[in-house]
Amino acid sequence: MDARRWERIQELFHEAADLAPGARAALLDRACAGDPELRAQVEALLDGDAAGESLVDRDVSHVASALLPHAHAAPLPTHVVGPYRLVRLLGEGGMGVVYLAERADLGSAAAIKLLRDAWLSPARRERFVAEQKVLAQLNHPAIARLFDAGTLADGTPWIAMEHVEGVALGEYCRSRQLPLRARLQLVRGVGEAVLHAHQNLVIHRDLKPSNVLVRADGSVKLLDFGIAKQLERLDDDGDAQDEVTRTGMRLMTPAYAAPEQVKGERVGIHTDVYALGVMLYELLSGALPFDLTDKTPGESVRLIVETDPPRPSARASRDGVQASRAEWDDLDVLCLTAMHKDPARRYRSVDALVRDIDHFLAGEPLDAHADTWGYRLATFVRRNHRSVGATAVALVAVVALVAFYTVRLAQARDRALNESVRAQRIQRFMSNLFRGGDEAAGPAESLRVVTLLDQGVAEARALDLEPRVQADLYQTLGGIYGQLGALERADSLLGRGLAQWRRIAGDSSVEAARAMVALGDLRTSQARYDEGEQLLRAGVTTLSTSRDAGDAAVLEARTALGRALTERGEHARAIAELDSAMASLRAGETARREPRLVHEALGELANAHFYAGNYDVADSLNRQVLAMTRALYGERHPRVAEDLMNLGATQQERGKYKESEQLFREALAISTAFYGENHYRTAGNLTYLGRSLLLQNRYAEARIPFERALAIRERVFGAMHPFVANTLNELGSLAVREERYADAEALYHRVLDIYGRAYSGKNFRRGVATANLADTYMYRKDYRRAEPLYREALDIYIASQGAEHLNTGIGHIKLGRCLLRSGRFREAVPETERGYAIVAKVAAPDVSFLQAARLDLSIAYDSLGKPAEAGRYRAEREKYLPKPTGK
Repeated sequence: MDARRWERIQELFHEAADLAPGARAALLDRACAGDPELRAQVEALLDGDAAGESLVDRDVSHVASALLPHAHAAPLPTHVVGPYRLVRLLGEGGMGVVYLAERADLGSAAAIKLLRDAWLSPARRERFVAEQKVLAQLNHPAIARLFDAGTLADGTPWIAMEHVEGVALGEYCRSRQLPLRARLQLVRGVGEAVLHAHQNLVIHRDLKPSNVLVRADGSVKLLDFGIAKQLERLDDDGDAQDEVTRTGMRLMTPAYAAPEQVKGERVGIHTDVYALGVMLYELLSGALPFDLTDKTPGESVRLIVETDPPRPSARASRDGVQASRAEWDDLDVLCLTAMHKDPARRYRSVDALVRDIDHFLAGEPLDAHADTWGYRLATFVRRNHRSVGATAVALVAVVALVAFYTVRLAQARDRALNESVRAQRIQRFMSNLFRGGDEAAGPAESLRVVTLLDQGVAEARALDLEPRVQADLYQTLGGIYGQLGALERADSLLGRGLAQWRRIAGDSSVEAARAMVALGDLRTSQARYDEGEQLLRAGVTTLSTSRDAGDAAVLEARTALGRALTERGEHARAIAELDSAMASLRAGETARREPRLVHEALGELANAHFYAGNYDVADSLNRQVLAMTRALYGERHPRVAEDLMNLGATQQERGKYKESEQLFREALAISTAFYGENHYRTAGNLTYLGRSLLLQNRYAEARIPFERALAIRERVFGAMHPFVANTLNELGSLAVREERYADAEALYHRVLDIYGRAYSGKNFRRGVATANLADTYMYRKDYRRAEPLYREALDIYIASQGAEHLNTGIGHIKLGRCLLRSGRFREAVPETERGYAIVAKVAAPDVSFLQAARLDLSIAYDSLGKPAEAGRYRAEREKYLPKPTGK
């Protein structure tokens, strides 16, 4: 037997060995057609492999068969993996076996994946663990979510993932004979999911139609990040190159692999762009760009690396789409740009590819073409050939374009001159403002910022003959007043600025749009959320019609919109908006030219993830933001204080109160030095510091920052602002700890009144205040009044933040305690255990909520006559009690 023949046999053996019997037979039917001897040789190897009796010859499917019988066997449903009961086998892949499972306590379904041969291969175990970490940080509707993870008794790792009912993308398109636009929309959906992964520094590395399921509603779900790799590790890991070379074709699907991937070179975003191009190519043409059937690995590599694929229009088969010649021209460009041999000449990002799909769907010129008037003219003529003759259109268009660009150049020149004049006028204004009177004497030492601003407003009002300069100054001065916490003055000036721009330039002008964004951002600070979101969306829409998606003004507006959504508790919408803004930033040159925009958007994205309960993501993003802040503004800038506060808040939620206190004190020192003792930002620092002290049972120390913060916030924001309610809520918690229940009840009723006016629907802050009000009744043993409030709070948490959020876990624990103290032990146990499981995933093991849950469960199980269970929780509680410090 020659070497080439043996190489082919080995290749087929390795491909078939990881497949289920049905899929294996289909593979051999296809690959060995006309060569029965080849099939017999491969099957002989497969039979020998299946007959192996040693541990080395067995994989996890054998172990699983013993541990977990076939789906049709009666005993299967009794077997469990962690909290999940297995229902039936779903399939097998190269790395593992997948079962459908259900979780009885939550009534939810999941897909359980067991690692094949986990105990034999440390490298495979590491890849499996890497898959868990990768999936855990991805939160997108088109990516299958990770629910849980653990190991079997023999050390075999497992993960519980979202179970997706759907059809593989390729089969979905073929069986329904989907038209062109529907296929493009599906690929666009996959692209958005991949873009989200890239924004979280993850590449997939094995994109293909079989890794995408289409559900009954037509939405896509991207599966299997098992061979994904952190992008940042590609830069930092010195062994990354060696790893790619060693794994070779085993960690990819050759038909969809990029040239750099099959050569063992470094992979990146461009690698996923290539695979998306191949996927698009196949769905459009009905064929793969390269036929690797009967090719050895070496031949496959040479074909992928050295040969240009034919245009998809030339490969179109009956499984492809019907398209006009003009449409095929652009589809060829879409696919071949994404699949260019040179990564530098592909689409620079998945977002760029998605944009060109959008251009195609809208009948617009593609970005992938040279952006010349000739191309735009040709596109116009081609797409309107039924309306006018091509020759006539070409002549008219040439004349029109020449005239158009002549006028545009003249307008641009005039705008530049006007901007220069305005800039000089504003420069003179600011110079005069800060002279302080007598020019020879220099600036007056007694001038305060507020005095200067008031003087500036007076001078701005006198600029009636220069309305554009006047409008600019109203905007600038209004923004400064907002930063100082003078919200009424800011409101007046920003409102004037917007009215002025609407009168001068019109409602649809860029200037009016920017003024809408500034006023909308102020409305967020004023807790006038509906009005603020309306202004911000109008500003974003207007700016987006006249400027590119990566323009600085558009991105500033979208960041402000994301901040508004976070403040009103719409965390999922905020994350989606900010993710999209970050993608636009990174796709163009703006990120390099305007790092402050990246910094601002990243900070808002971190806040949104924090309030959504994604603490690991928030912590990671906030550390990036802090590093950027220090690089941009220095060590003592107030933005550093904000970043330290955010990092401290994450530590506090995890129960690390000492660490959070240290971060809050560092932040307070910076804020106080910059803003002074009585600024509203200082008040935010004081509230967080007080909460950290309260959670450490240092009640007298906590009262001082709380009362200082309340006085500042009531002065700046008024009595009915959510910021005031936040501090009142903390004072209520302090009153409960000090057993002043009547005082606490009054405080929580005031908090609920404020939140009820500020937020519509089931906002999580209303859930917090409702649960706290219930506390006041429970500690007074009025369980009849406490229980419905706890249930109401839990309902709000689940609706606004999800069933697995930390607040939801705390809500279950509190409801369980109420039921326990009512003597309803059987009802208390499942509530407390459910809350315990949720909180334990995020918080430190000695956090007070977990200790309270352990105590309650030990009491409940004792009362139910189950001493073993009670003893387990009692021992766990004692394990985390503070150790005596005496001699």
